[in-house]
Amino acid sequence: MNIVGVRIDGRLVHGQVANLWTPKLQADRIIVLDEQIINDNIQKSGLRMATPRTTHLSVLDYKTAADHLLNDRYGTQRLLLVAKRPKEFLDLIDEGVKIDSINVGTMSQTNTTQMITKQINVEQEDIKVFDELNAKGVHLFAQLNPSVEAHDFMKLLNDKINR
Repeated sequence: MNIVGVRIDGRLVHGQVANLWTPKLQADRIIVLDEQIINDNIQKSGLRMATPRTTHLSVLDYKTAADHLLNDRYGTQRLLLVAKRPKEFLDLIDEGVKIDSINVGTMSQTNTTQMITKQINVEQEDIKVFDELNAKGVHLFAQLNPSVEAHDFMKLLNDKINR
């Protein structure tokens, strides 16, 4: 596995991922983990349009992604994994995929989320998943784009959430 980046971003592939993170990480392939988009050709088409021309795109569920990653399907390609929520990455880890760190990017605000930063809003379930990821030794950091400073996400989370 040649995972060069793992990012949570509710927008999946968009300007920041396509134009900033992909070149910064020199990613050859973006793997989007999303079970709903797999069967939605319109959304997949939109993701393909947003993906840089020199970069491959895969839209997979976590079980298929784990199988492909663990069986070295992508060879020497540099991989950027993106999902809307942290649960997909916890599921990947539980399938045996090694993830050292996760960049917590944009998570949109809804009427059921709690604001951590202007860009990061979490559901109660997300908090539990972040705690599990942290307990498994995954470094969680918040960094909107490569030109800004990274922050310890668990510190941001713990400062905002009453436990």
